[in-house]
Amino acid sequence: MEKLDLLSLSLEETQDLIDGMGEKKYRGKQIFQWVNKGIKDFEDMMNIPKALRERLQENTFITHIQMEKKLISNIDNTRKYLFLLDDGNIIEAVVMRYKHGLTACISSQVGCLMGCSFCASTKGGLIRNLRAGEMMDQILLMQKDLNERISNIVLMGSGEPLHNYQEVIKFLKIVNNENGLNIGNRHITLSTCGLIPEIKKLADLQIPINLAISLHAPNDGLRQQMMPIAKKYNIKELIEACKYYLEKNNRRITFEYALVKGVNDEENHAHQLSELLKGMLCHVNLIPVNTVVESNYEKSSNQKINLFQKVLKERGIETTIRREMGSDINAACGQLRNNYLNRD
Repeated sequence: MEKLDLLSLSLEETQDLIDGMGEKKYRGKQIFQWVNKGIKDFEDMMNIPKALRERLQENTFITHIQMEKKLISNIDNTRKYLFLLDDGNIIEAVVMRYKHGLTACISSQVGCLMGCSFCASTKGGLIRNLRAGEMMDQILLMQKDLNERISNIVLMGSGEPLHNYQEVIKFLKIVNNENGLNIGNRHITLSTCGLIPEIKKLADLQIPINLAISLHAPNDGLRQQMMPIAKKYNIKELIEACKYYLEKNNRRITFEYALVKGVNDEENHAHQLSELLKGMLCHVNLIPVNTVVESNYEKSSNQKINLFQKVLKERGIETTIRREMGSDINAACGQLRNNYLNRD
């Protein structure tokens, strides 16, 4: 019988597991609290009877990823981590400090299948999905390293979260539980390149998280050049799915738009984008693209970026320009992992 990862279990699943062992359900709550505090050794669960601890040792385990490398930005104190998984795979995560607290950007997969041309995460393809516990442990390890509470989570690291739908939904339930990290849904953002069936499934769950859509182009032809997923789902279908999400959740959607010099940063692109998003409860986050060697993409000029924002704002679209964080430590998704994997 395969051992269960306790850190990947919701409170209810933990209680059911303990109940199935013939123990009182409240023991499940105690165990859930221990593992969500970052406890890795069953012997440290002081209020759990020894006999039960021994049974847990035989039948379960607690995810314990290792910190392989840490970089700290001299510019803004952004921290980037490489984590080593128990199967030898490498993932990465970032903690950024804002006025409102610490925001953790975590990975949901080892690598990525989506193939977006401007993203470093996808260069080696998809290796595997992460368990909910492996997502949880990224946060637990970063909190321990910082000795501070992380108050905001962004599922925007390596991987497409909705391509790992079941484990990501489990993670959301675990991280939000008041007996665990108790991070509010409104402090969690999930970023997707646009898997339409999963967007609709997520909408139906009515979990009040923030949804971010990686759009990056105002028309199908351009988007298909940049994002292979656009060949499966066109922009019209994507916008309809977003409107469905809005109907179900009434939560403002963020559209992410990575500006690439000479590709999608012209004034006419801004006009097309404003027409596309007209009347929606939304916000556009303009992202000066990170240089990815393999793609030959370059960042737009500040003049082009500011003009793009001006056009959108004049057309009534709330727009911000993302502040670059941790630029001196390659804090963008996938960059550090790729450098690590390609080292001599």
